[in-house]
Amino acid sequence: MTILSTVLAGGLAILTAGSLVYCVLTMVAAWHYHRSSRAAKARRRPPISILTPLAGADLGLEENLRSSFRQNYPDFEIVFAVRRQDDPAVRIAQKAMLEFPHVPSTLIVTGEPGCPNAKVYSLLRMTDAAKNDLLVMNDSDIFSPPDLLEIIAAEFEDDRVALATCPYRAIPGFGWPSRLEALEMNTHFFGGVMVARMLEGMRFALGPSAVVRRGALEKIGGWIALGDFLAEDFMLGKLIFEAGYRVILSSCRVEHHIGTSGWASNLEHRLRWVRSTRRSRPKGYVGEVFTYPVPLALLLTLSLPPMWPALVATLALRAAAVWATATWVLRDSSFRSYWWLVPLQDIGALAVWVAGFFGNHVTWRGRKYYLYRDGRFKLAN
Repeated sequence: MTILSTVLAGGLAILTAGSLVYCVLTMVAAWHYHRSSRAAKARRRPPISILTPLAGADLGLEENLRSSFRQNYPDFEIVFAVRRQDDPAVRIAQKAMLEFPHVPSTLIVTGEPGCPNAKVYSLLRMTDAAKNDLLVMNDSDIFSPPDLLEIIAAEFEDDRVALATCPYRAIPGFGWPSRLEALEMNTHFFGGVMVARMLEGMRFALGPSAVVRRGALEKIGGWIALGDFLAEDFMLGKLIFEAGYRVILSSCRVEHHIGTSGWASNLEHRLRWVRSTRRSRPKGYVGEVFTYPVPLALLLTLSLPPMWPALVATLALRAAAVWATATWVLRDSSFRSYWWLVPLQDIGALAVWVAGFFGNHVTWRGRKYYLYRDGRFKLAN
C-alpha cells in the first residue's frame, strides 16, 4: 500500500469506529426517550390554539385538517392562514370548518408575506388572530392523534416548559423518492435528534409540529425576529432555550405525510434541508459524518478488503439502531417493509450531506433563495 492509501484507510477506520459508537449512542438515547415519554393525565386543561398555514391541496390534506378538529379536549380553537383566497386549500379548510361547527375556527388570508420566510409570516398573522396562550403549530401535512392536546396540556403544567416538539413519523406518498425520504427521516434523522437530546438536551425545535407559550415567544421578539431565517424552527428553539426556558421533546407522536415528489424536486428539498442545517449549526453539521456508518464501513472495506468484518459489524449495529429509533421513538412498523433499502438510503444521504457543503442557493416552493452564513436568506435576483 502507498502512504496515501494507508492514510486514507486509517482515516476511514477512525470514522467507522466513531460511527459504531454513534450507533450505540442512538440505541441508548432511543431507550432513554422511550422510558421517559410516558404520557401523563392533565390536571388542568387551559384553552389552546392550533395554528396551521395552508398552501395548496396536498395529498391527504382533508384528513389532516380533520384530525385537528377531532381532538378529545374541551377548549380549543383552530386558525388557518392562506396567502390567496383562490388557493385550493381554502375549499378544503372551509369544508372541515362546516363539518365541525362546534369547534371555533378561523380562516385568514394573509396576502403576500412581509418577510422572506412565508411560513413565519403566516404564523405571525395567525398568532395575532389566536385567543390563547398555548399555541400548537401544525403544518398542513401533519395528522394528529386525538389526544395531542391532552398530552400537551399535561406537559405544559411545568411552568418552566415554553416549547415542545412532537416527534413525527414520516408517512410516504407514492413513488420511491418519497419512500426513501420517509425512511431517512424515520431511521437516520430522528436517530440524530435522539443523540442530540441525550448529550446536550433540547436546544432546538422541529418544524412540522411544535407548541410554544405566547409569553416566551414575545420575550424573544416574536415571530418577526425569525422572519429572515430559513430554519425558523431551529432558531425558535435556540432563542427560547437561551432565554432561560425549557425546551422538550413531547411524548405525543404525530404523522408527517410527506406527499409524492419526483427525484429532482426531492433532491431540491433535501439540499435545502442540509444547506440550512449547515448554516444553522456548522460544527454539528461537520460532526454528522459519524451518522453514516454503513457508507463509511463500505468505503473502508473497498480500500482495505481484510476489514470486511467491520462492515458486517456495522450492518448489525446499524440495523439495531434503526429498530430502536423506529420502534421506541416513533412507534413505526412500516420500516420493516423497506429495511433492505436502509443501506442504499444511507449511501444516498451521505452523498447529499457532502453536496450540502457546496452552494449557497436553495429552492423553496418554486422560488430560488440565497442563504447567508448566519442562516438568514433572501429571494435571489
